[in-house]
Amino acid sequence: MNAFHLKTSVRRSRNVLIKWMTPGLRIKRWLVVLMFGITVLALGLAQVIASAYRASDLPEVVSIATLRFLPVWARVLLSAVLGGGAIALALVQLSRSFLAPFVLQTRESLIDMMYTHSRRQRGLKVVAIGGGTGLPSVLRGLKVHSTNLTAIVTVADDGGSSGRLRRELGILPPGDLRSNVAALANDENLMTQLFQYRFANGGLEGHSFGNLFLTAMADITGSMDKAVAETGRVLAIDGQVLPATLQQDVTLIAEMRFADEPRLRRVTGESQIPIAGGKIERVFLHPDQVRAYPEAVRSILGANCIVIGPGSLYTSILPNLLVSGITEAIRASSAYTIYVCNVATQQGETDGFTVADHIAVLEAHAGRGVFDAVLANNSYPSKNAGDSTRYVLPGPESHAVYQRYKVVMADLTDEERPWRHDPVKLASALLAMYQDATQAVPVHVDAAAAF
Repeated sequence: MNAFHLKTSVRRSRNVLIKWMTPGLRIKRWLVVLMFGITVLALGLAQVIASAYRASDLPEVVSIATLRFLPVWARVLLSAVLGGGAIALALVQLSRSFLAPFVLQTRESLIDMMYTHSRRQRGLKVVAIGGGTGLPSVLRGLKVHSTNLTAIVTVADDGGSSGRLRRELGILPPGDLRSNVAALANDENLMTQLFQYRFANGGLEGHSFGNLFLTAMADITGSMDKAVAETGRVLAIDGQVLPATLQQDVTLIAEMRFADEPRLRRVTGESQIPIAGGKIERVFLHPDQVRAYPEAVRSILGANCIVIGPGSLYTSILPNLLVSGITEAIRASSAYTIYVCNVATQQGETDGFTVADHIAVLEAHAGRGVFDAVLANNSYPSKNAGDSTRYVLPGPESHAVYQRYKVVMADLTDEERPWRHDPVKLASALLAMYQDATQAVPVHVDAAAAF
């Protein structure tokens, strides 16, 4: 073994030892208890052996078995080596036997798995608010660093599979709830892939298995929030997904301006707004005063960091903030709140919008000061972008919103789908902003471990 490999081996051993000594792993305390039990047991056996040693009429076989022919120091040393070795070997092999079914799918060592799990349990309490395809990106990125994640999801969806189930069965739309539950699960897990599977033919065409699963679970448990919680247990997710409200009759309505009409026209339904062809002036919920889910409010009040977005501005983010109690809880919370602006504009909703325009719309609907800072993208790659991608640009620096908020620009684009956020980049930027704002102990961002 050359000097380089020797140094590497020593460094690796030192790192493993440091990990074993890390507080919070719940290892050292139980090792102490184990050693205490072994010591007490050994003292009891020692009393029996001492009594046997004092007897002068022991058979020769017993004398040999008890090593009386050796000096005392040799017997003590031999007992320590044999006993300690046997205990260590037994503990290692028992651990491997017990844990084998759980570690077959990973190449990580046991201590690395335990260290990572302990670190994530002590991670930030983050509440992410939104829906659509944006919110899962936040969860996929942050779940590497913390298990204390809560997703608060809009329930105003009325299109596709969710809309059909909502109309036919009178339940909360399961689509966004399903996507975020899957985002918190292990992406390599076959059950998760099954949960996202969408039927292509027959009477179930367009439905995802996860939507049907949640619908059946809601019927069994009595409510969609319980269904989501039980489904999270089935998929062994770390974190929780909560609906913004449990009211099932929530409808999103937009007042839109059309070029050939002098007055505003109301367009009803989340799925109809982006395809109506007009310019959105404002959106609101029907009925008025939709009440927030109490557990969602409690999660917001107990958070360290609140992330709003990314997602469709009018149809994914605002429907949450318009629920009575959500915005009030954000204002009352001591959490550092960050709005994540979309990477690209959305046709039919935010055509031509800048970062400043997004912020202005949020202020117009929810008021000023709901969030502390803004995170936006400053990378606009042409590779893989296609012809329809229109990136969200910052807008004029003189815009009034830039005087009211700290705006952080960073490369957040996904290389394969640059109109979306890269989960690793997004998580890294969010954690850096939180640390900078609160002067918290830096969180190690391990991009290689994200997937």
